[in-house]
Amino acid sequence: MLHYEFIVAQNPEEAGKLAADIFQEILLAKPRCVLGLATGSTPLPLYRELIAREKAGQLSFAQARSVNLDEYKGLGPDHPQSYRRFMQENLFDHISIDPVNTYVPDGLTRNSQAMCAEYEKKIETLGGVDIQLLGIGHDGHIGFNEPCDFFPAATHEVELEEITRQANQRFFDSIAEVPTAAYTMGIGTVMSARQILLMATGADKADILSRALLGPVTPQVPASILQFHPHVTVIADQAAASLIRR
Repeated sequence: MLHYEFIVAQNPEEAGKLAADIFQEILLAKPRCVLGLATGSTPLPLYRELIAREKAGQLSFAQARSVNLDEYKGLGPDHPQSYRRFMQENLFDHISIDPVNTYVPDGLTRNSQAMCAEYEKKIETLGGVDIQLLGIGHDGHIGFNEPCDFFPAATHEVELEEITRQANQRFFDSIAEVPTAAYTMGIGTVMSARQILLMATGADKADILSRALLGPVTPQVPASILQFHPHVTVIADQAAASLIRR
């Protein structure tokens, strides 16, 4: 028995609004909630909608805390392609969240193990994640948890697969500039969130979304582990949902 709720949107913009409805409900019910956030093009409609709703007085981020899934190794917060910079430009700079309450892994750390352990401790100290936003990679990765022989438990450093680097090349001037490693929450960290919201848009995500939700649970398709989470909502546009038959 699969536990997830599956919602089909007409297009990415509607997917963003439907996802914003879920975030708004949590923010209103628990103003000091902990939001697990993600980067990439998929959540941009969600972030635009959340910004608009706060400006309209429908919700507030003033008391909220946030933790991000991942960050490139070797990129500082001011680098144009760092995930910290992405979050500032696409969400944090436009809402009322206190900057000290926004947490992103440190891409410039000199001690990877210590930083990753500290990040896990920070999430624990905050009381855990109330809702974790996820996208899904073409190879099934969530965060930067790439296909491998096991499900990594905690925040860790990971070598990026070539398919992932190629998918992210569009943000850089050349493939040579795309980092070869990153820091990411582990699968166990993701699964410890009280609620998970997975967004997928575009026809190029249809095959992997079907494999993740309806195929066997395997670390070769990291997102498939979500079949075991008790509270998952999947929002997909029609193109991404085209192969799902429930």
